[in-house]
Amino acid sequence: MIYRFTIISDEEDNFIREIQIDPEATFFDFHKAILKSVDYADDQMTSFFICSDDWEKEQEITLEEMDTNSEMDSWVMSETTLNELIEDEKQKLLYIFDYMTERYFFIELSEIITGKEIKAAVCTRKEGDVPKQTIDFEELTAVNGSLDLDENFYGDQDFDMDDFDTEGFDMGDNNA
Repeated sequence: MIYRFTIISDEEDNFIREIQIDPEATFFDFHKAILKSVDYADDQMTSFFICSDDWEKEQEITLEEMDTNSEMDSWVMSETTLNELIEDEKQKLLYIFDYMTERYFFIELSEIITGKEIKAAVCTRKEGDVPKQTIDFEELTAVNGSLDLDENFYGDQDFDMDDFDTEGFDMGDNNA
């Protein structure tokens, strides 16, 4: 059996990748295949999210063990096979590749190919421009317009920037 995933981006209209992979491969194997298909460095924190049909995040599969709370299920890429959490065609996932600015790829299990096997993940379709792997906040504001930093930004309508010193920190008169 082979899973064929289609990957798109909301940043580049013509971007598409298709990856075929064994359902018994791990999410880490899938992560590596995605990075290879877009020529990204493997030096960023990433996660997969299993999503509802409306792209609402449900289960997170992290690159590293994050949660020490034993009451909650914790999924780690290297320990979790794809077929453990993905069984049905049209299953949706998000792959966060830039945590600082919350940028991600939209992924869908577009086909389950029965009667065939695959040893290693393979990118079978590459189209379009690849989004930059990381962008800083200045680039994000240039791409998405200005960030809304009005008085409601801090969650308080009474917030007043004049209450802070010129460097933006209210340090009081303490000389520590």
